[in-house]
Amino acid sequence: MKVITDIKQIEELLTRSVVDVLPSKDLFKKELLSGRQLRIYIGADATGSALHIGHATNYIILEKLRKLGHKVIVLIGDFTARIGDPTDKTAARVQLTREEVLKNTKTWIKQLEPILGFNDTENPVEIVYNNDWLSKMNFEDVINLASHFTVQRMLERDMFEKRLKEEKPIYLHEFFYPLMQGYDSVHLDVDVEICGNDQTFNALAGRTLMQKYKHKEKFVFITTLLVNPVTGEKMMSKSQGTGVFLDASTNDMFGKIMSQPDENIPQLFTDCTYVSLSEVQKIKDDMKKGMVNPRNIKARLASEIVKIYHGEVAARSAEEAFEKTFAKGGVPEDIQEIQLGAHESLAEALIKSGIVESKTEWRRLVLDGAVKNDDSKITDPNFTPTETVVLKVGKRRFVKIIK
Repeated sequence: MKVITDIKQIEELLTRSVVDVLPSKDLFKKELLSGRQLRIYIGADATGSALHIGHATNYIILEKLRKLGHKVIVLIGDFTARIGDPTDKTAARVQLTREEVLKNTKTWIKQLEPILGFNDTENPVEIVYNNDWLSKMNFEDVINLASHFTVQRMLERDMFEKRLKEEKPIYLHEFFYPLMQGYDSVHLDVDVEICGNDQTFNALAGRTLMQKYKHKEKFVFITTLLVNPVTGEKMMSKSQGTGVFLDASTNDMFGKIMSQPDENIPQLFTDCTYVSLSEVQKIKDDMKKGMVNPRNIKARLASEIVKIYHGEVAARSAEEAFEKTFAKGGVPEDIQEIQLGAHESLAEALIKSGIVESKTEWRRLVLDGAVKNDDSKITDPNFTPTETVVLKVGKRRFVKIIK
């Protein structure tokens, strides 16, 4: 496939959703303009069954590079997921079994199909699994790999420094994670790795190994993370109920985007849609001047994102359902139903169904007046319905409890 060197497309790639490119943007730009086909990959560990729209930012960039004619690779970390990346963790991750990891990978490709050209006949996306090579390494291979790094370098990672200060344990196997991710680059013989800002350390380990094993440079394309500009917290959090996951239904995806704080709108437009940067800037300026209603802009944002993963018709339907349900005080047509067992508490049933994370969260919601039966607030955390009821949990979650 002929490599496209359109300067306008390349300039946008180097400015949109990107924190930095190492060793430099100028050198990477020169490579993109050279006409040489680059091998580019993204790796992700299958530690969960669903990806969220923050993950999708990287794959959107990968697809843009594929359309320019470059060879792109989606790596599923079915081996590294079993070890666990210590990134942003103040304690060691729980190690998964291979069976658990494989179960998590089943829906990934389906979730990415709307944004990646898996079925392109001329230049298809390649899918690889790092268990295929990492599981075959012997102890001598591992020793040779480890010989290229010092303990001091590993301790430079923020989470390790924090654990040392707090006198929390650092397990030896955690040091091997960046080595394994780094060796992925060597095995695949790539020119570029795309990663989030939280993966920079691991990606640079790969750059070191490429220089040692292949005597070549590897570019590290570092993308932005979805972070609330006011609170500094991550926008995508499953535990806080703010995650917008790719396997969500149209109505759920639309509603979760509408529940995002207004200050998140500009970055979500930039990183999660195909709306032009010039138009995003106008939206940002208009919001700053108070010339537009943030709710209307957010509805457009939700439509743009839902359209990517479910299609334009589904996006329109989701917006109509949202208006009916929330603007006019209605109840969703596709409400989730839960069968309450004879000896099961309401909290247990809601936790099992994923409506709430824990009994603590359920208790907090009830005491905060955030659980309603019709227009009546539930005030007792031990409330048990005596008949079938529809509950509104929080701002946007509805559930029918079948007694």
